Amino acid sequence: MPAPAPYIGRFAPSPTGPLHLGSLATALGSFLDAKVHHGQWLLRIEDIDEGRCDTASVEHIVRTLKRHGLQWQGEVWVQSQRHSVYETALKHLNILNLTYPCACTRKEIDDANSQRALGENRIYPGTCRHGMPEGREARAIRFRCPTEPIQWHDHRLGTFNDDLNASSGDFVLKRGDGFWAYHLVVVVDDLASKVTHIVRGEDLADTTARQIAVWKALQGGLETQAIVNPPSYWHLPVILAEDGQKLSKQTGALAVPEQDPVLNLNTVWQHFGLGKIKATEVTQWLELATPVWANYRAAQAA
Repeated sequence: MPAPAPYIGRFAPSPTGPLHLGSLATALGSFLDAKVHHGQWLLRIEDIDEGRCDTASVEHIVRTLKRHGLQWQGEVWVQSQRHSVYETALKHLNILNLTYPCACTRKEIDDANSQRALGENRIYPGTCRHGMPEGREARAIRFRCPTEPIQWHDHRLGTFNDDLNASSGDFVLKRGDGFWAYHLVVVVDDLASKVTHIVRGEDLADTTARQIAVWKALQGGLETQAIVNPPSYWHLPVILAEDGQKLSKQTGALAVPEQDPVLNLNTVWQHFGLGKIKATEVTQWLELATPVWANYRAAQAA
């Protein structure tokens, strides 16, 4: 039996604003998990939606991570510099007949979902799966979902059995405006950087099955011994704002305060239900936090 691959984790923020406490919590959790496993922790800037991202936010994210002692290994990958890599991946999926052009508008998809209850996921009805209606032009490239459900396990949330045809339908890999979709680029980059463990917020749990489907599809045609298993997942509880919504840029989350990094670390630490750590600087704090995180990880196992 081959030895398990060395632990490689990552933090992959989108620079659409400064880093806030919710993102710091995710960064801390993924950093400590790599530290517990004596593994690598990578940083990737997910700026693929270039119209919403800016350089000032990238600089703030990098500066904030460093100020809190969260130092990554290797170079920082920037998605906006990797268009040719994503194009190659899309061509590979097309050769395998796993993509198709779609002419549907947002309104047409909304109309097809008009009978669904409020809050339910919109499902693509498959209108263009076997060819676009005559006279229509492609607005996006979609991925053909597998017929079999995607089964996966989360360290904290347990086992999921997700039928993508019932939960999302065929989803977009490249948008009509030319921008790449998250579900393609995140998987291409995780595969290329040999990520073995993904620790991120619970709000991304429902994207996981789609990403696993793309992960497996990208390895179509490979010899069995060359196939890499999908990463292990751990979705952490998200920090909520006072109104009960997830703390995010969209809900007006403020940038991480700059004055006291140890205080910031303890603030997000207590969000996980863990006791305040007494330390005078971040290096000491992180050393004391590592064995506590190891115990927390064991207690969270589902």
